[in-house]
Amino acid sequence: MASARLDQLLSRCGYCSRREVRTWVKQGRVLVRGESAESADQRVIAEEVHVDGSPLDSPDGLLVLLHKPAGCVCSHDEAEGQNVYDLLPKRWGHRNPAINTIGRLDRDTTGVLLLTDLGPLIHRWTSPRHKVPKVYEVTTDLPIEPALVALFASGTLILEGETEPCLPAKLEIVDVRQARLELTEGRYHQVKRMFGSAGKKVTRLHRSRFGDYGVEGLDVGCWRILEIPGT
Repeated sequence: MASARLDQLLSRCGYCSRREVRTWVKQGRVLVRGESAESADQRVIAEEVHVDGSPLDSPDGLLVLLHKPAGCVCSHDEAEGQNVYDLLPKRWGHRNPAINTIGRLDRDTTGVLLLTDLGPLIHRWTSPRHKVPKVYEVTTDLPIEPALVALFASGTLILEGETEPCLPAKLEIVDVRQARLELTEGRYHQVKRMFGSAGKKVTRLHRSRFGDYGVEGLDVGCWRILEIPGT
């Protein structure tokens, strides 16, 4: 296991500034292998460090599953109103690298949202060439005709303002105005625009799956830390 300076480690994980680590050490808030830390510049192994009696939050990288509620934006801009980061521990907002969403959900869309501070993971799961499946539960204002199943699966649907057709998508009609849609890409407002091309307005949108992840057993607005794939 690689070692790091204690002040760099705690700062990187968002606990406090490097300068503040000196105070925390003097106050006995930081333990290394069960003993009070010696100094802020002490070299340590992350797994052996405890702050206020608890181990560090994911020192090698953070992957979080959030059950996104309606009304939250996937943005760091506080001017846009409540954002998904407000639902997470405040110290995570100071992690370096910063934590970001893997893709985005609209303000009124609920369901699976993944967040991480690992850039390669964001790239892997948002790159179109990796074709990560996303499943959406859709409610519309008008009845959904069976003809849309073939249209969405054809790979010929071109959204307004675009020139490249959407990749084939799997549509399952659940009820007159309810459907389940599986996509392998994530264009801007894609689900709403796909149904909009057929003259239907999406009145409720919930992402039930992102790759292997769902929100079963996780209350709206709650989160849990996930194991990073490949570790």
